Amino acid sequence: MDAREILIRPLITEKTTQLMADGKYTFVVDKRADKTQIGKAVAKVFNVHVKGVNTVNVTGKKKRMGRTEGKRADYKKAIVTLAPGESIEFFEA
Repeated sequence: MDAREILIRPLITEKTTQLMADGKYTFVVDKRADKTQIGKAVAKVFNVHVKGVNTVNVTGKKKRMGRTEGKRADYKKAIVTLAPGESIEFFEA
């Protein structure tokens, strides 16, 4: 799997912006990717040193549209911790 296929998109919320101060960045990643693949992909794409990777499988919520009931998509979230003193400019801008 290519590094750009593993990292789908950054996840930017109020909680993740607070984590950025500690050097932790959050991404939505491919469900089949493991922690080592995610770490290598972030290091390759953003030219940083990855200290650790935590992953969470998020199940989609059930939502209703009138009588019809649907479900949001499931996804995998990765919280990547960088080495001290490093940052990703993509998130800072």
